[in-house]
Amino acid sequence: MPQTLITAAAALVARFRRQRPLRGGSLIVTIFGDSIMPRGGAIALRSLIRIAAPFGLNERLVRTATARLANEGWLDSRRAGNRSEYRLSDDGRVRFAEATRRIYDVPAAWSGRWSLVVLPPMRAADRRRLREELTWNGFGEVAAGVFAHPEASAREFNSKSNTASLFSKALIFNILLTDKSDAARLVDLGWDLQDLGRRYQDFVLRFERVRTALRTRGDPDPQASFIARTLLIHDYRRLHLRDPLLPPRLLQDDWPGARAAELCREIYARVFAASEEYLSSAAVQFDGVLPPPERSVMQRFGGIASI
Repeated sequence: MPQTLITAAAALVARFRRQRPLRGGSLIVTIFGDSIMPRGGAIALRSLIRIAAPFGLNERLVRTATARLANEGWLDSRRAGNRSEYRLSDDGRVRFAEATRRIYDVPAAWSGRWSLVVLPPMRAADRRRLREELTWNGFGEVAAGVFAHPEASAREFNSKSNTASLFSKALIFNILLTDKSDAARLVDLGWDLQDLGRRYQDFVLRFERVRTALRTRGDPDPQASFIARTLLIHDYRRLHLRDPLLPPRLLQDDWPGARAAELCREIYARVFAASEEYLSSAAVQFDGVLPPPERSVMQRFGGIASI
């Protein structure tokens, strides 16, 4: 029997619910970042409980997760009688904006330039903080205390980072490598891409069934579209934020990350309108219906309106 989007979405939910522990807070972060932020950034708690239910998140889990995210500074809350609403905090918006750029933007052409960061002697705790931030931004450690990336600019995130005072002690260079073999050696030293490649391959296999269902059926079901879109971005986000995002010419010819990005773009574009229809019918703010999505959403993955 041909698979429909509804059955494909149900299979994704079943897989998500088999996870132990069931990370409800992480999924709520995905919902806020992907769906709620472009539509005003706020949602009534009862609406969040409603749209989270198909994923297996009960009311208690949603209440606990949102309270924890508020305590961690991601969300702000307000109450009116026995009603609650959660919206992205100012700090949460900044954090989401950076993650959004990494997940949805299409990388610009590479200039061939590398950023190199050399950490001076410092306390072990400070070095660990800088290593974590550099790794988050895709840098690879090519030698002890020496980090490199062929695209990211250390100077750019240095000025925005909460570790800026520590970065001020580091030596930051911009270099141009003319020998392709030197660049290949830096990639081999700085990053182990085999595990990431396997994870991208698993992602493609898992969501290929969704793409097939969308290509062979008519208008997609709104709720199934929202489920597929959310779990698509949830899984892609967890992979992509681990990806150093190296320029294509430094990667193997058939890099699985490129296939994953194209599949993600196609599925997202095909379910977007129906998923927004579901969100409009199922979710409200204190002030009424959710505002329409920001126009910039249509530029995600290099433009989703053309598919």
